[in-house]
Amino acid sequence: MPTVLAINGSPNPEGNTAHMLRTVLERCSAANCETEMYQAGGRLVRGCVACGACGRIKGRCAFDDWMNGLYLKMAAADAIVLGSPTYFGDLTPEIKAIIDRTGFISRKDGMRFSRKIGAAVCAVRRAGSLHVLDSMQHFFLISDMVVPGSSYWNMAMALEPGDYARDAEGIETMERLGENIAWLAERLG
Repeated sequence: MPTVLAINGSPNPEGNTAHMLRTVLERCSAANCETEMYQAGGRLVRGCVACGACGRIKGRCAFDDWMNGLYLKMAAADAIVLGSPTYFGDLTPEIKAIIDRTGFISRKDGMRFSRKIGAAVCAVRRAGSLHVLDSMQHFFLISDMVVPGSSYWNMAMALEPGDYARDAEGIETMERLGENIAWLAERLG
């Protein structure tokens, strides 16, 4: 059974980004995937300092915090879905730290994310979502991952709590993304 790990980069575990990720996971689950949501947003975050220790201690970061456990979950998953709200036209610091730190660990650990599925979702008030999605997708592409599409950009118009539930096109996009992840996971498995 394929495994799909969603990582919520919003500090709000019940916010619009979390609901978007849940929609994706529900479609994956309905297609016989095992799913998990990881709450990264709101955690104390330490960015990569380019110390190179991950090259000496394969599969780990020198900073012994929650990121090492998350890396193991990401390495074990068949698909990774990153979610971030748009903060001043960019992604959250938690998602950026995950990209930098787990990306370096993976590269020094035999390209552990290679040929996994990678998808990104983004909640946005009005603009900036394409930059956020692009940043997350660059991580997938440089990690040699397979990136599925959907019926539109993987974003939803959502500022206030509950706004995502009123964005019919955003919901449809997340549903189709979940279906595409499950379809792809089945074929790659």
